[in-house]
Amino acid sequence: MKQGQDAHTDGLFTLSEQAQKELIALFLATRKQMETKRIDEVFGRDFFNSNFWLYWRTMFAFEEWHSALEMKLYLHRFIHHIGGLPDFSTLKFTKYNQYESLVLPLSKWLLAQGVNFRYGVGVTDIDFDIKRGRKQATAIRWLENGIEGSLIIGADDLVFMTIGSLTENSDMGDHHTAARLNEGPAPAWDLWRRIAAKDAAFGRPNVFCGNIPASKWESATITTLDKRIPAYIRKIAKRDPFSGKVVTGGIVTVKDSSWLLSWTTNRQPHFKRQPSDQVVVWVYSLFVDKAGDYVRKPMQDCTGEEITQEWLYHLGVPVASIPELAAGAAKTVPVMMPYVTSFFMPRQAGDRPDVVPKDAVNFAFIGQFAESGERDCIFTTEYSVRTAMEAVYILLKIERGVPEVFNSTYDIRKLLAAMGRLRDGNEIEIPGPAFLRELILKKIEATELGELLNKYHLR
Repeated sequence: MKQGQDAHTDGLFTLSEQAQKELIALFLATRKQMETKRIDEVFGRDFFNSNFWLYWRTMFAFEEWHSALEMKLYLHRFIHHIGGLPDFSTLKFTKYNQYESLVLPLSKWLLAQGVNFRYGVGVTDIDFDIKRGRKQATAIRWLENGIEGSLIIGADDLVFMTIGSLTENSDMGDHHTAARLNEGPAPAWDLWRRIAAKDAAFGRPNVFCGNIPASKWESATITTLDKRIPAYIRKIAKRDPFSGKVVTGGIVTVKDSSWLLSWTTNRQPHFKRQPSDQVVVWVYSLFVDKAGDYVRKPMQDCTGEEITQEWLYHLGVPVASIPELAAGAAKTVPVMMPYVTSFFMPRQAGDRPDVVPKDAVNFAFIGQFAESGERDCIFTTEYSVRTAMEAVYILLKIERGVPEVFNSTYDIRKLLAAMGRLRDGNEIEIPGPAFLRELILKKIEATELGELLNKYHLR
């Protein structure tokens, strides 16, 4: 274990020629060719041993058994950010946490517009009138304080349904209690199952929620209580956690952690009412079933204090100081999430319903588990916004286009720049006899393509 030491990935991707070919093959494949495939079905060992996979999996929380199709969509979506993967230089952050920066202002605005939020109400079913060439939502059914309720829906009423849930059945522990894995009834998923049973066009929820071991992982929020632990954060981040500026600039991954532990410290204070001498750190692990390097227990069995101990160990804190700092210098809340990567499960067309299914007259599906007609990938705020815009524009017949995703995947300059970075600055080798290579290169160099190859260090 190299506690708190630089892993010296040195910004390199370390992709072998074979791994590069596999990455290009995924990029060029059609969506249909990648349907139902796992990532480990399209890549070999060279790829999984590369720094690229280390950066990729810890940035986006992909696992080897996740969807090759979704990885392909991510490549297209973020090809212009490939160069920023090693140091996360392309990331942007809100000033405070996302709830106070995004959710709270939006909910306040909606309340001012007369929107009625009802809490403690569990929607249990949606009724539909399904006929040839026409599908209409006719009623919403719910439970409130154990009492059944319903609302009749007319043809001129609109129903927007968020289906599935990444955070369903999440369980929070505390500093002295481990979070538990809740595999019991999952109301959000059960609602989608009831809806899906009524028409084949309403998707296949079990594709996403039917394998908890493959979709679970755990995170924890660590709050430091004095300035002893932040001194170690500063040593690694090379930035003062109390400066009011971005601290780590993205996640810090512990390459040799058996949990594959990552952590990040955003701009402090992270919460508006946070005491000025405290720092909030977010920690997560992809291998929650494996024993830790210090605590010798799987993360999923650890209390907040034990998770803090494991993090401090990898932070470079002297072993003799770890128990005392974990007990009194921090307070940690672990969260186990059974379905947090459920949208990455291998899928095919039809597993997610269209935002507005064919022949639907007054309802739409929105969120990460609806199939947008726009070119985007899931797990972005933009995807959720786009599905909602698409639903509103279609159902209300508004003649306005949903803003398109940045077209980097069609920009030869962005593609060449990404290729140059993925090759770690190595020139492209042209096969064949030396005289033929020289002839081809002379022809290329006399063109605009030659200038581009030189600009992006491919020649």
